[in-house]
Amino acid sequence: MGFPEAATGASTALLTDHYELTMLASALSDGTADRPCVFEVFARRLPDGRRYGVVAGTGRVLDAIADFRFTDAELSQLEATAVVDDATLSWLADYSFSGDIHGYPEGELYFPGSPIMTVTGSFGEAVVLETLILSILNHDSAIASAAARMSGAAHGRPIIEMGGRRTHEYAAVAAARAAYLAGFATTSNLEAGRRYGIPTRGTVAHAFMLLHDSEEQAFRAQVDKMGTDTTLLVDTYDITKGIETAVRVAGTELGAIRIDSGDVGPLARKAREQLDALGAKDTRIVVSGDLDEHAIAALRAEPVDAYGVGTSVVTGSGAPTAGMVYKLVDVDGKPVAKRSAHKESRGGRKSALRRHRETGTAVEEVIWTAASPVPERGPNDHELQIPLVRGGRTVDDLPTLDDARQRLRRALVSLPWEGLKLSHGEPAIPTVFV
Repeated sequence: MGFPEAATGASTALLTDHYELTMLASALSDGTADRPCVFEVFARRLPDGRRYGVVAGTGRVLDAIADFRFTDAELSQLEATAVVDDATLSWLADYSFSGDIHGYPEGELYFPGSPIMTVTGSFGEAVVLETLILSILNHDSAIASAAARMSGAAHGRPIIEMGGRRTHEYAAVAAARAAYLAGFATTSNLEAGRRYGIPTRGTVAHAFMLLHDSEEQAFRAQVDKMGTDTTLLVDTYDITKGIETAVRVAGTELGAIRIDSGDVGPLARKAREQLDALGAKDTRIVVSGDLDEHAIAALRAEPVDAYGVGTSVVTGSGAPTAGMVYKLVDVDGKPVAKRSAHKESRGGRKSALRRHRETGTAVEEVIWTAASPVPERGPNDHELQIPLVRGGRTVDDLPTLDDARQRLRRALVSLPWEGLKLSHGEPAIPTVFV
């Protein structure tokens, strides 16, 4: 069974939420659907304990908007269920986003209030994109933010993303992309490899070991097929015996062993001693099994060469959503703002820049509205938003996925050292509104 249209980069228009079409139909009825509007995506706060967020999913959003059309099948569904009236159905049949979008490029950091994405267009054409935009950005940014913390904790050691069995089958592909953006080296998800060019890696599960009558038979079958540079899973029965058998079968040129259970720190230490004693001094040690950024950080002093991370990364390591919202901030060139308690928004279209010291360390994020004076820009400051869509067409030569990886690497280096801590604390740099 292949991927449905919504999972392949193209989006079905029925990802629109019911309440968005209720607003559209009402606005068409009273003549306000064509009013020029500006919507902004931002997060009021970071998830508890986080000191920065990572923007991810922008490329997927742009692909989805470019393909956002209401087909005959979708219009028939809306008509049959009486979601909207005939006038709205006719409007939707001709839908194609024709506005402009600016935003933070993928791989950029964000903080509370950062104008991550700005959508300019008529109320009608912009309001129907809310669920689509938020569902992608909230998911991918949550994954990337967690993955960046794990990559930092790994301190240069590679991490394999292997969470496809722990999330929705289509979310797994997006999660692999976001994790790779945030510094993971490879993924076990083959569809992510096909679609996004991410390097793929994988070994065997315990089922393969149990299939064979002995551990040695299983190892020999794998080595005969995959070569001695493969990774052998040594903890199905007894790790010490497993390592001895692995080296006997593959020789001292064995690529790696994997430990997937137990107290992996002490086990890795003992495994290293045993491998060295057997002459397999270049055989790498890969550990997996319920790892998150805190567990990875605790293993930093151990002889671990690579990590396999699944559940924690695809669930955002305790923060499965980035908490972003999509709010109307300008109508006909006039600022509008929500005043509800604890859900306030700031009216007016916004721009942002990040200030840095001469050393390159970020010191604050400055945000201003179109009605405010433009802050003076210093030699070490840079504006954060870039054009993404003009007149309904995606801008040419946007940053690639590999560009985003490099951008994030530079951005993390620019943070004050305390901003990289895994402990609870305030955002790494303050957000200043002018």
